[in-house]
Amino acid sequence: MESQAFAVFNYALITAIATGLGALPFAFARSFPRTWLGIGNAIAAGLMLAASFGLIYEGVGYSLARTLIGALVGLVFIVWSHRFLERYEDVGIGHLNGLDARKALLIVGVMTLHSFAEGVGVGVSFGGGLAFGLFVTIAIAVHNIPEGLAISLVLVPRGVPWWKAALWSVFSSLPQPLMAVPAFLFVEWFKPVLPAGLGFAAGAMIWMAFSELIPDALEDADAGAVASAIVLASIAMVAFQVLLGG
Repeated sequence: MESQAFAVFNYALITAIATGLGALPFAFARSFPRTWLGIGNAIAAGLMLAASFGLIYEGVGYSLARTLIGALVGLVFIVWSHRFLERYEDVGIGHLNGLDARKALLIVGVMTLHSFAEGVGVGVSFGGGLAFGLFVTIAIAVHNIPEGLAISLVLVPRGVPWWKAALWSVFSSLPQPLMAVPAFLFVEWFKPVLPAGLGFAAGAMIWMAFSELIPDALEDADAGAVASAIVLASIAMVAFQVLLGG
């Protein structure tokens, strides 16, 4: 059992490292035209929205009530967190201060909370067998790359080096290996908690997309282009989820 738990930890760690790949585009270009950044934020918002509704759909398969309650709690939590951070005008992360620092804290915080649910999902999936566990691990690892991109789109344009953005992205996914092992060892206990966690992450991510990413996108790009990017990104994410699930 110890060797199996160690293997689950390593597989989940791969999903966390994959999040850092989202920062790689910024390794080749330190800056992008503002319009490109706007489209990038729109793409990140579309991916996040599609992923969020995918989480809700997955959670409903376990329990409709627990998923919806989790989504409402996630919404309340992220709104409270936003208002809490607004009280501290001098909050800082490295050389980021004020509004930039608050945006960075929100996006990293939301993704970190989201990772707890994904970590439980990885652990529970390995409880159903190695093949199913590997399938879920690959799906989450690929899904984590655009999440790393969303984090990098907030950090890099505000002066954070791309490699630090990659580290922040990986940091946001560290709950995955940490939660995967106990979820694997105590799969029957974690199963009832999973839908609430999925709903919680979805509620927070949907709010983040509409409150932060889309307004930022509209500041830098035409509304029509932003809307098109959101729709296309959402379609691509849904297609990916269906194809991988099939």
